[in-house]
Amino acid sequence: MEIKVIKSKRKTISLSVDDNLNAVVRAPYGVSNEKINDFVESNREWLMKATERKKAQLERTDLTEDEIINLIHLAKDVIPRRVEYYSEIMNLCPTGVKITKAKKRFGSCNGKNSLCFSCFLMKYPMEAVDYVVVHELAHIKHHNHSNDFYNLINQYMPDYKQREKLLK
Repeated sequence: MEIKVIKSKRKTISLSVDDNLNAVVRAPYGVSNEKINDFVESNREWLMKATERKKAQLERTDLTEDEIINLIHLAKDVIPRRVEYYSEIMNLCPTGVKITKAKKRFGSCNGKNSLCFSCFLMKYPMEAVDYVVVHELAHIKHHNHSNDFYNLINQYMPDYKQREKLLK
């Protein structure tokens, strides 16, 4: 695996995997190559798992335009109804619901409480779709991933951890 090193004005070292399945190390200017190599080696297991996740992500978005259009139609039919169902139960109301072709995230909630969902979410079981809907609705009340945020999800979906695993 190729390792790309990007040095910049930052304070920490980070490791990620790009769309070409290369390891990307971001490090402060003064960090030696030896320290970078040690960092990569100490995170080798994480790097292997991250590479597998990236491969899976790239495979699920490798569809024809017709297949993507079908997913969009399906998502526009299914997801707004799931949002409506869970928003009533959770007493949380989004300002809007949008379906996108996002490849890197299944859902998002912006500062104005408008929710976006990737059409690629429709390639997963309905239990996973419902988890993402509840997760994004919870962001209306908690715009973070705090304990309160996960406690809110747990209140309405006690098995959310199992559902979350379906997405990986």
